[in-house]
Amino acid sequence: MAKITYIEHNGTRHEVEVANGLTVMEGARDNNIPGIDADCGGACACSTCHVYVDPAWVDRLPPREDMEEDMLDFAFEPDPKRSRLTCQIKVTDALDGLVVQMPERQI
Repeated sequence: MAKITYIEHNGTRHEVEVANGLTVMEGARDNNIPGIDADCGGACACSTCHVYVDPAWVDRLPPREDMEEDMLDFAFEPDPKRSRLTCQIKVTDALDGLVVQMPERQI
């Protein structure tokens, strides 16, 4: 289990425990965290679970695969280094302390 902090665009913080094997998106959905819409349910077919990863965590996450890169082209104001789709980040103990921030909106 990993403790993950989700920060809404307005600065509201949500620190929750997410079980290993789930995705960061599922952790947000299961804990009713606003700002991650996840319209496709985690199929990497949209960009509505887009977040900005805290700079301290960018290099600690597995690299983006091509499909995620393609979907990020549709995200609201993607950042070339920090943007990720939370449906593509599997939770492990190594993610304990991860911090992600939601964009102003999801598209």
